[in-house]
Amino acid sequence: MRLIAALLLATAAVPALAEVQPNAAPAEAPTRAFTGGDLFQLSIAADPRISPDGRTIVYVRRSGDVMTDRMQSSLWLVDVATGRQTPFVASGSSPRWSPDGTRIAYVASDGTNPQLFVRWLGSEAATRVTTLPNDPNALAWSPDGRRLAYIATVAGEPTTLGKAPAKPEGAKWAEPLEVIDRVNYRADGGGYIKPGNDHVFVVSADGGGARQLTFGKFDDSGPLSWSPDGRTILFSAIRTPDAERQVMNSDVYAVDAATGGLRTLTTRDGPDNAPVFSPDGARIAWLGFDDHHRSYENTQLYVGGHTADAPRSLTASLDRAIEDAAWSADGKSLYASYDDHGKRKLARVTLDGHLTPIADNITGGGIDRPYTGGDFSVSRGGVVAYTGGDASAPADIWVWSGGKTRRLTDLNANLLEAKALAPVRKIAVTAPDGRAIDAWLATPPGRQPGQKVPLILEIHGGPNSAYGPGFSTDVQLYAAAGYAVLWTNPRGSTSYGAEFANLIDKNYPGQDYDDLMAAVDAAIADGTADPDNLFVTGGSGGGVLTAWIVGKTDRFKAAATQKPVINWTSEALTMDNTVFTSRYWFAKKPWEDPMSYWNRSPLSLVGNVKTPTLVVVGGADYRTPVSESEQYYAALQIRGVPTALVKVPGASHGGLAARPSQSAAKASAIIAWFDRYRTGAAKVLAE
Repeated sequence: MRLIAALLLATAAVPALAEVQPNAAPAEAPTRAFTGGDLFQLSIAADPRISPDGRTIVYVRRSGDVMTDRMQSSLWLVDVATGRQTPFVASGSSPRWSPDGTRIAYVASDGTNPQLFVRWLGSEAATRVTTLPNDPNALAWSPDGRRLAYIATVAGEPTTLGKAPAKPEGAKWAEPLEVIDRVNYRADGGGYIKPGNDHVFVVSADGGGARQLTFGKFDDSGPLSWSPDGRTILFSAIRTPDAERQVMNSDVYAVDAATGGLRTLTTRDGPDNAPVFSPDGARIAWLGFDDHHRSYENTQLYVGGHTADAPRSLTASLDRAIEDAAWSADGKSLYASYDDHGKRKLARVTLDGHLTPIADNITGGGIDRPYTGGDFSVSRGGVVAYTGGDASAPADIWVWSGGKTRRLTDLNANLLEAKALAPVRKIAVTAPDGRAIDAWLATPPGRQPGQKVPLILEIHGGPNSAYGPGFSTDVQLYAAAGYAVLWTNPRGSTSYGAEFANLIDKNYPGQDYDDLMAAVDAAIADGTADPDNLFVTGGSGGGVLTAWIVGKTDRFKAAATQKPVINWTSEALTMDNTVFTSRYWFAKKPWEDPMSYWNRSPLSLVGNVKTPTLVVVGGADYRTPVSESEQYYAALQIRGVPTALVKVPGASHGGLAARPSQSAAKASAIIAWFDRYRTGAAKVLAE
């Protein structure tokens, strides 16, 4: 669906945006410029799973499909020694090797719903092992390879109040009433939550009836881990009487795979999740932290006995958040990934807490913006498969072995070698209080040394997250349109330690504004940015800061705030995770201290705004609901500030760029908005 159809124009402030079209070259005139149409040609590697013997990797390849306008997932095999690739499954996800390496379990559609399949290597034989109304997830093989554990949703009965009169046969009546009584009743990307809960199941790897192991009005979560003797399965969940009112107070549980008997292994105030048995079953490792109701805490790697007794953190001194962890085959150490200064790294951590980094180029996740991310897995012999890369291309498959890293795939070489991409480099930024701030600068292809060009400041969301020097389609599209692009990790960003991340605790937006302005000043001092042609955009937390910035300064020629929070009170009461905002980002509830919420709301500064500001939001956003963007659009209209409201039909908060056409069109709309306000030589170059 084209974005044009959803563009709501300002009635008096601006003329129609007739020029807002996806960047695409005419079919008869190939171009070296990166265009919106190129988004359909990109592929990204994800979820690499190395075989137990370390010889083969199965991974998910996500590629654009121009006919369905979606990223499609297929499974591919890579030979570790040669890099030779072979297709495995045309459509599938979540691949997992059997313990003996002869089979791969995965999730694929049976024509209606995603199901669990098992396929034998070296043959075309595959079997469907589940018949489910919902997606199975968190797949885990039993140690003997005879069973598979997974998580699936068990449907529940809807709540009713009273009843409608009897409907005559053949009558066409309105839909029945919906009664909502859950605390968290909708989820971004999932919509309004249907009655039911997620539970642990076990099924034979050859197919047959599945057996439910956990029950109750609780949602159980993966990943799942079997004990080496096959008797116990670990998972995490919030299973307290007030579970719905808890946010991050999950515990580790053990369920008996034969009887369904349940044991609670952790009980502290804070999240404990991702438990995994050591190879000998004597220990359990998991991730978690003590919850102090701050906006940020470092997730630490813990190890305890087989019942999680005598827990101790292996990474307390690291001052970085652990993203994922896996045991080595000998049980003497773990492999762990974490973000450090905008880069995801992989390290080996011994049981005494000694950490040895082994790779620092892990990338992955989305491709529209340069967030940190990436996945890895480890063979029994210690060969590591991971998604890696840099700013020149989306994630590929890499391996680490014998102390060296090696790239196995180059999925986008054929496309990108014909494209003139924006070069990316790091620049030095010093905040007003003397803190060093990481920032990266992309410049338009073909820019001459010393040439000053328009600058777009691109701000990350979170706000506790991080950008890095990874590939970004938004950055490349902006640069192809003649803009330099600046992205930074201001205070509040992750990957710099808990103290840096919590500089905005109960004070966001705050001094992060000063860091962003210092980064812009650095780009000007660098000789790249034209100080008379500055622009700003960002999504989610970056949308908050964009709206905050134009309420604090007029130095930007135009702005585009994407999926922002505009009014913290309304956001706190309408977002999908209802109890989160008032518990972690404010000291009190909205009705207890309304001025704290108002003083940090960009809406409080709208009376200062003069900057032409575009407002962008997904039509199915339940994290920063559409009403937030509509409030800001209405306020700007009332004030007579040039504005327009772009709604991306059907897009959630996390899926604003999920469909290639919408991702391209959104970037094009922002470029068209900024082009309107470019001045002087920059305007001439754009035309």
